[in-house]
Amino acid sequence: MAKNCCHHEDRRKKIIQRCCAGLLIFVFIVLLIILLVWAILQPKKPRFILQDATIFSLNVSAPNVISTTVQVTINSRNPNSKIGVYYDKLAVYAAYHNQQITYYTTIPPVYQGHKDVNIWSPFVYGTDVPVAPYNGLALNQDKSNGAIYMIFKINGRVKWKVGSFVSGRYHLHVSCPAYIPIGNSRNTGIVVGTAIKYQLSQSCKVSV
Repeated sequence: MAKNCCHHEDRRKKIIQRCCAGLLIFVFIVLLIILLVWAILQPKKPRFILQDATIFSLNVSAPNVISTTVQVTINSRNPNSKIGVYYDKLAVYAAYHNQQITYYTTIPPVYQGHKDVNIWSPFVYGTDVPVAPYNGLALNQDKSNGAIYMIFKINGRVKWKVGSFVSGRYHLHVSCPAYIPIGNSRNTGIVVGTAIKYQLSQSCKVSV
C-alpha cells in the first residue's frame, strides 16, 4: 500500500514538473516573439514641435504673484510606419525658472495613425498664481530686457497599437522650450487683436 502511494506521489511530481516546464517554455516563446516583433518594427518616440505662442497676458501683480494667458500651437508627429499611438490624459502647462505658472490644460484623447500629424492649440493660463518672489522679479527684468525663456510641458500617457494589438499605458513627458522676444522693439511678433503671436518652430524633448 505504501509502495503504491509513493508511486502516485512520484507521478504527481513529474506531472507538476512537466506543467511548470511547459509554462516556462510558453512564456519564453511569447517574450521572444514580442522581442523579435519590437526589433523588426523599431518603434520610435513621437516627435513634438512648438510652432508658436500667442501672448494674451503675462503680468506680475506682486513679486510673488503671476497671471498668464498664452495660446500655444503644438505639432505632434508619429514617425512610425507600422505603429499607431493612442494619446490619453495629456495635460499642458507653462513653467518659468522650473516653477509651474499656469494650471493644467487637458488635451482630448486621440489616436494617431502611421506617419500621421496632429496639431493642438490649447490655451494655458493661470490667474494670480503664487510663485517664489525672485521669479516675479526675474520675469519683470526679462520683460524689460526684451525676451523671456519659458518651457511648455506636456504630461500624459500613451499606448502603442500594432495591428489589433494594443499595449499597456506608458508615461509621456514632453518639454518644449520657448525663447519669446516679448517687449523687444525688434521682435517678430504678429499683432492678433489684443495679443501678440510669436513664431517659434522649436523642437521639444520627448521621453516615454
